[in-house]
Amino acid sequence: MNNILVIGSVGQIGSELTMELRNRYGNDHVVAGYRKTKPSQVLAESGPLEIVDATDTERIHEVVKKYNIDTIYNLAALLSAVAEKNPQAAWNVGVNGVYNVLEIAREQNCAVFFPSSIGAFGLSTPLDNTPQDTIQRPGTMYGVTKVSGELLSDYYYKRFGVDTRGVRYPGIISNLTLPGGGTTDYAVEIYYEAIKSGKFTCPLPKGTFLDMMYMPDAIDAAIDLMEADPSKLKHRNCFNITAMSFDPEIVYNAIKKYYPDFVMDYDVDKVKQGIAESWPNKMDDTAAREEWGWNPKWDLDRMTQDMLKVIKEKHEKGLI
Repeated sequence: MNNILVIGSVGQIGSELTMELRNRYGNDHVVAGYRKTKPSQVLAESGPLEIVDATDTERIHEVVKKYNIDTIYNLAALLSAVAEKNPQAAWNVGVNGVYNVLEIAREQNCAVFFPSSIGAFGLSTPLDNTPQDTIQRPGTMYGVTKVSGELLSDYYYKRFGVDTRGVRYPGIISNLTLPGGGTTDYAVEIYYEAIKSGKFTCPLPKGTFLDMMYMPDAIDAAIDLMEADPSKLKHRNCFNITAMSFDPEIVYNAIKKYYPDFVMDYDVDKVKQGIAESWPNKMDDTAAREEWGWNPKWDLDRMTQDMLKVIKEKHEKGLI
């Protein structure tokens, strides 16, 4: 990767991925593409910044040509719960946008990273040790867009030789950027409320297991895969990856080890519950480990200590 464009650079993953790419490849070689949300000062001042909408082919083409882009990280998407409220917009961004990026990549000889999700699976998929290659019949528009993106990426690799690669992310937990309407958001919000109020109302019921991952591992995966030897990649789009699996009670008890007075109750969101129950309890990520050396570094306890430390510091400074 020489010159990189990140579409969706102000999102939960994009904001941290863009900064890490700049750390590794140089500020001037990583363009932060955003649409409406105002970028942070650090993001805006550390390197090139451009308005880029995944649904605007002409604009993407302009930026790719201007900066001689050879790699595109296309992170633009509406997350699961938001997408259910606006499925038309989710399709436009998550499918038409992916097609636009792939077409430009074909024309300009760019590599493309596409993040799929545990949302690409459905009730017909084995929930435990979900195989890399298995039936995918998602019951949400978010899931439909992710499966479509996987298939489009595979097609452009096989038909046109576009260097497409991607992962199926689990829920992502970050101490920097709040999530934006996903089913797994509770696993971020619970840490913030442990510090801010000492109590949390969980929207998912006890016993709802989901794959999760701390943001540093998610960032490493996005970069390591794009740096991997292509001759070893059998799957490309999209690799199962995971780091931990837990239900609300397990993460609650992990926090209580450090904040014994923390309390949690439940007010189940039926929409989120239905989505979560159609997703895997735990994915099998053997293919990623064997083909490009995927090896997460963060487990639940280590992540919990770090999350609480960072959020407490921000709270004491009045930043949250």
